[in-house]
Amino acid sequence: MYPTSIYAELTPNPNTMKFVADRVIFPSDDAVEYLNATDAKGSSELAVELFNFPFVKGVFIARNFVTVAKSGDLSWDLITFELREFIREWCIKHENVVERIPEPVQQAEGESASAKTATPKGPALPSEYDEAIIGLLNEYVKPAVESDGGAIDFVSFYDGVVTVQLRGSCSGCPSSTITLKNGIEQLLTTELPVVKEVVAESV
Repeated sequence: MYPTSIYAELTPNPNTMKFVADRVIFPSDDAVEYLNATDAKGSSELAVELFNFPFVKGVFIARNFVTVAKSGDLSWDLITFELREFIREWCIKHENVVERIPEPVQQAEGESASAKTATPKGPALPSEYDEAIIGLLNEYVKPAVESDGGAIDFVSFYDGVVTVQLRGSCSGCPSSTITLKNGIEQLLTTELPVVKEVVAESV
């Protein structure tokens, strides 16, 4: 038994809810995202079980929280307690909620089990600015994005354009475009004048 408390936290995305544990439930610097039960099979039994709820459309798991995406026609008021108790009971019985990190995450940090082939503006080849861009994202952007129940992953830099991938609550969030342009793009273009634009690819 692993005593665990879970609380629910709203995110900027009206279709996602963040369920935060008072302990580490996934001891990894990676985060994983599943868009269906097939994605989750063999990786996270918790995620597989969550997809048995007909209103669950996505599951994102990080170090101490689970973000659940729901169908847009159902109010959180009707389902939050049920999901919170289900996740809490699962965490009490299991030390970790991810049994195996999906292969794409192991091969390339930041790609989810469902990640499509990257299609940045130009070839996805390493550049001399990659390390600096990743450093800025990790220091200034990643903590804020995680607090909202999501993740941001660097994909590539080519011809002045930084391509990132948004996951969890950030994927499909109405405010993500504003955050991308007014926050992330402004940060990178200010700190690294070689950067002219930041774009996001979809999962």
